[in-house]
Amino acid sequence: MPSPTMELEAGIRAALRDVIDPELGHNIIDLGMVYDIDVSTGGAVTVLMTTTARFCPASAFLTEAVTARAGSVSGVSRVDVQLTYDPPWSPDFMAPEIALRF
Repeated sequence: MPSPTMELEAGIRAALRDVIDPELGHNIIDLGMVYDIDVSTGGAVTVLMTTTARFCPASAFLTEAVTARAGSVSGVSRVDVQLTYDPPWSPDFMAPEIALRF
């Protein structure tokens, strides 16, 4: 049986499927842009993610959308989005069914 933390993380991942990368037209989960979701005691969440390029013009849009969608999940009290470029995003990170379209 999944723990409450695992269930909350699954709910956040599901919510983040609504965040569409404007450049590639697919959600950031299937694109492999979300590297980690850490759920702490009390529902504080840290999302470690990347963008397709270091100076991506959509960075602010994406971080705001991730904060809003993750924050809308019941049980989430706070969201901190951290951008990283280590490792740099690559099309290899895409879900196989998405990668086939590119």
